[in-house]
Amino acid sequence: MEQKRAEVIEKIKKAKRIVVKVGSLLLAGEGTGIFNELANEVNSLRRSGKEIVIVSSGSIAMGMKKIGSKDHPTTIPERQAAAALGQTALMAGYENAFANFDIDVAQVLLTNDDLADRRRFLNAKNTLCMLISHGVVPVINENDTVAVDEIKFGDNDNLAARTAQLIEADLCVLMSADVDGFYNKDPKKYDDAERVSFIEDIDDFDLDTESTDTNLYGTGGVASKISSARIAAHSGAITIALKGGGKDFITSIFSGQIDGTVIAPKEDRLTSKKHWIAYSSTPNGKVTVDEGGKSALVEGNKSLLPSGVADVEGNFEAGEVIHCLDKKGFEFARGMVNYSSKELEVIKGLKSVEIEGKLGYKVSDEVIHRDNLVVL
Repeated sequence: MEQKRAEVIEKIKKAKRIVVKVGSLLLAGEGTGIFNELANEVNSLRRSGKEIVIVSSGSIAMGMKKIGSKDHPTTIPERQAAAALGQTALMAGYENAFANFDIDVAQVLLTNDDLADRRRFLNAKNTLCMLISHGVVPVINENDTVAVDEIKFGDNDNLAARTAQLIEADLCVLMSADVDGFYNKDPKKYDDAERVSFIEDIDDFDLDTESTDTNLYGTGGVASKISSARIAAHSGAITIALKGGGKDFITSIFSGQIDGTVIAPKEDRLTSKKHWIAYSSTPNGKVTVDEGGKSALVEGNKSLLPSGVADVEGNFEAGEVIHCLDKKGFEFARGMVNYSSKELEVIKGLKSVEIEGKLGYKVSDEVIHRDNLVVL
C-alpha cells in the first residue's frame, strides 16, 4: 500500500493536465480573494508547464447573494433564475482576477445531454482542447439556466470527473470548503472517525452511507465525490478530495503536501470510447442476455452475439447505447448496438450465420462488438 501511494504521489507531481473543481461554498464564502488566489496559483502552475481546466460551481450562490437571499432556491425556475443572475458575476470574478496575469478565461457551459450524445461529446472535447492549446483557461459550469433534473449532472464533482475523462486529464482535484477527504465513518457523528489518506482501489472502498451531507450552496457531498472519483479512476486520472482555501492550496499538492484523500487510478484504464459508453452515454433500450451470453461477455471478453439475446425492450436504432441485463434483471454491461430494436426482435436467439436469411442482409455478426462494450 505504501509503495503504491508513493508511486501515485510521484505521478501527481508530474501531472500535466489537471482539472480543478472549486465548490460553491468556497466561492460564496471568501469573496474576491478566492478568485485572486486561484489566478495566482494557476499562473504559477502554467509557468511550470501544466495545463489547468477549472470546473466552477457558484452561479446559483452568486445569484442568491445578488438578490440578498439566504434560502437556497428549491424550484427549478428559481434555481435557473439565480444561475442566470449569478453567472455573469461568477465569470467577472474569474476574468478580472486572471487578467492580472494576462491570462484569458473562457466560459464553457455544459449539460448532461452534451456529453450523452457522442457527436456533441467529441465537439466539446475538441473545443476544450483547442482552448487549452491556445493558452486559455476554460471555466466549466453546468448550464443551470436550462438544466432540469433529467439532464443535470447531479453536481459539479460529477462534472469535474466527466471533464477529466473528456480531456484525458492526469489529475482531478475535488476542492470544497467543508469536505477535507473521505472517512471510514461520519466525522460529524463519531469522534473516532479516521480520514483515509489513500485509496488504492475506489471500487472496493466502503462508504459510510451517513456521510452524505451537503451545504447551503452546494448539491454535492461525500457520496457524490466517491462516485465521481470512481468515474475519474476508470478514465486513468488520479483524484484528490480535499478542503480548499488559503494560500498555495493548489500548488502545495504538487510538492506532495496533500491534506486530503488521494484515489489511485485504475490499472485497466478504459478507452475514451468505452468510458463514454459506461459513464457519459444515456442508454435508450435494454436486451436481456442468457447465461451463456453473459459468461462470454464477463469471463471471456467476447462480443454479444444474437444467440445470446433472450429479450429486447425499448425502441432504439443501430449505433445507440443500450443496457445489457441478465436473466434476473441486473445490468452487468452496456454497449453500442449494431442493430435496431426491430431488427433484434427478428434475429434474437439466432446464430450469426442465420442473420442474413432472416433480415435479407447482415450488418455484422455481432449485436455488440467487444470493442464497443463495457462490463460494469
